[in-house]
Amino acid sequence: MNHLIAPSVLAADFANLQRDVEMINSSEADWFHVDIMDGVFVPNISFGFPVMEAVKKYATKPLDVHLMIINPEHYIERFVSAGANSITVHYEACPHLHKTVQAIHEAGAKACVALNPHTPVELLKDILYTLDMVLIMSVNPGFGGQQFIQHTYQKIAALRAMADLSNPDLLIEVDGGVSISNAANLLAAGANVLVAGNAVFSAPSPLSFISDMKRIHPGQSITI
Repeated sequence: MNHLIAPSVLAADFANLQRDVEMINSSEADWFHVDIMDGVFVPNISFGFPVMEAVKKYATKPLDVHLMIINPEHYIERFVSAGANSITVHYEACPHLHKTVQAIHEAGAKACVALNPHTPVELLKDILYTLDMVLIMSVNPGFGGQQFIQHTYQKIAALRAMADLSNPDLLIEVDGGVSISNAANLLAAGANVLVAGNAVFSAPSPLSFISDMKRIHPGQSITI
């Protein structure tokens, strides 16, 4: 499959949210990536339901909602009602992960699980067949603009090898420090969904940046 691009709304200009959402609508991006942070699971707070509903009001592409919160199972139906097409919960925040994944599917959304940089992909072995996507965090969650963690490539490759045995259609998403310079290597390792926030919205031409990201192919040599 062709890889997907999911610009992170967290990096948008919130004073001009409609403008930035409509810019992504008109781009070659595939999804909106929506980060929800509670200040407990991660050391930051982002927007909640009202802002997400405002994004949904103008968005014409699916909302890929990433819950960096404790007790995510309490809010699944509410996030689906607010417009989530897929919901990602953190392995580290879900003591009953299989039950939470089931609840996401029952609510009508795609079920995804995120792993922090220190969490081995092998911990998903017994649940991988039930998932639509796994999100590999390539920075520590909570803030944008962090430096990409190089071990991410090995984690992606290991996850892709596991998925080939039990869930070949699994999407592997990467979030954190994704850029033109490392996108080809991420795709070569086995990723097929790339989240970019600051790199998109700080680009001289976000539309051109997204277009360039869509045209990168695995292993391509990139000159910056």
